[in-house]
Amino acid sequence: MLAIKGGKILTITKGVIEDGIILIEGGKISKVGKGVKVPKDAEVIDVSGKVVMPGLVEAHSHIGIWEEGIGWAGSDGNEMTNPATPEVKAMDGIKANADETGLRAALEAGITTVNIMPGSANVIGGWGVVVKTAPKTTVEDMVLMHPSGMKCAFGENPMRVYGADKKQYPSTRMGEAAILRKWLQDAKTYMEKRERFKDEPEKLPDTNLQLEALIPVLKGEIPLKVHSHRADDIAIAIRVAEEFDVKLTWEHATEGHRNAEWIAKKGIPAVWGPSLMSRPKWEMRELNFKTPKALYDAGVKFAIQTDSTGQDISFLPICAALAVRNGLPRDAALRAITIDPAEILGVADKVGSIEEGKDADIRILSGDPLDVLSNVEMVLINGKVEYKA
Repeated sequence: MLAIKGGKILTITKGVIEDGIILIEGGKISKVGKGVKVPKDAEVIDVSGKVVMPGLVEAHSHIGIWEEGIGWAGSDGNEMTNPATPEVKAMDGIKANADETGLRAALEAGITTVNIMPGSANVIGGWGVVVKTAPKTTVEDMVLMHPSGMKCAFGENPMRVYGADKKQYPSTRMGEAAILRKWLQDAKTYMEKRERFKDEPEKLPDTNLQLEALIPVLKGEIPLKVHSHRADDIAIAIRVAEEFDVKLTWEHATEGHRNAEWIAKKGIPAVWGPSLMSRPKWEMRELNFKTPKALYDAGVKFAIQTDSTGQDISFLPICAALAVRNGLPRDAALRAITIDPAEILGVADKVGSIEEGKDADIRILSGDPLDVLSNVEMVLINGKVEYKA
């Protein structure tokens, strides 16, 4: 048994515990509170004067699938050979071990859970996966949830990759919508035939891995994770999704301030960011740290993300702090990098807060988590110390 003793515990969901104690057993949090009795045989980590909080959760990233500093040889994020590749899996492109600097940077920043997805070159990009950031021999040993969603993209990226660069379909937003609509309809027909003829093997359609990959979306088991900066682009994606009664999340939400109330009424979560960067294309021209406050005021469930490797993943708490400077309540900012992304991803029963029964993913800091001068001094994942400053 391990005991973390004496720190200021930010549970995120159950308030703040001064001079608290966390007991960890079997990789899980077994007790948390003030005055918790520490067993005599427990290993004790004294964190007096420190701040203790759950490991951070990055809801949208590409670390491990775009290996930093390698170039084309480590670029496994986009299968740019067809605008629809639902059959590919981010899990197959992730470098899991300690050589991958993006994963190491996440761990050292106390970001313990990340959702890794294919990029946004294709209208349908493939399956994402949620992993813990402690390096392992294979990615299977890191997986928390698979699949985490089906990556989709609307707006400039597929239009540029296929229309402008390759002079092929899709070259317009009409084409992007048509591709998603066609593939969902084909998958629906395929799924219905598989069900109808399950007792008549001779009538079953041949196995189609591309259409099989979309079945969890049609069944509502995973959402479409829709890359979209502009408000009108997410409106197109929602239109198609509603035709097939499938779920989606809005990834990037750069223009979330334009339609926050509408998105809130639809019950669609937003994963906002990246933000610590320039505005390299027209659809990002309204990038502004006031957007999280607009989403919050409208009642949208939202997370803050870095799009790593779009920007350094260690900037995640800085992005949250800048949102606070622009009006977002402090508690909402902390939730936006912990429990809210965990809830959006569907893993909040395991991570995102310090509660009994959850994974012991712990971030220990020298001071305020939203202060750029605070150092991450220790990180635990599943109750094991994975990083010490």
